[in-house]
Amino acid sequence: MSIVFWLVAAYVLGATPTSYLAGRLGRGIDLREHGSKNLGATNAYRILGWKYAIPVGLIDVLKGAVPVLLFGRWAGGPAWLPVALGVAAVLGHIYSPYVRFKGGKGVATAAGMFLGLAPLALVIALPVWGICLKLTGYVSLSSIIAAASFPLWVLLTVSDARYTFYASLALALLIVFTHRANIRRLFAGTENRFTTRREAEVS
Repeated sequence: MSIVFWLVAAYVLGATPTSYLAGRLGRGIDLREHGSKNLGATNAYRILGWKYAIPVGLIDVLKGAVPVLLFGRWAGGPAWLPVALGVAAVLGHIYSPYVRFKGGKGVATAAGMFLGLAPLALVIALPVWGICLKLTGYVSLSSIIAAASFPLWVLLTVSDARYTFYASLALALLIVFTHRANIRRLFAGTENRFTTRREAEVS
């Protein structure tokens, strides 16, 4: 099968709107009309709870990992192909044709991609994300900082990291771009902090 076929397959898999389906099938609602209106695991948690958010997040990660680890192996193409397949999956997640090209922000699917390409770099980036969340309470800011720092971790942990490094740079910029509305709210002081559902109910 041609490289184009596998790239399209990766895009289509990435485009599967996991949180949208969870909202529709679980509660009969469109998550684009509730909470932050974002089709991601964080908004799924806020509206639907952990029961839905955990599977949504895990599937979104798999959407990035499967093209890299399986499609890349099956395609048997050049060295850059697994990287390109991961990028295609992330772009599918963000620009999903199933939801009028307005999908999620790409963080979980990018994490899945780099789980296959640079697992040690991801292991370093996850505590960065967690510490930022603990200190600030903002999922968006934590995601931006973790993504912005990720190319450094790739350089430090991956040998012959040319394609993976370039991809990490490109996706870091893309993730900052997809969070542009969050950045505006952060500067305006109107961004929502992450809270547990119990805390939300008490407040």
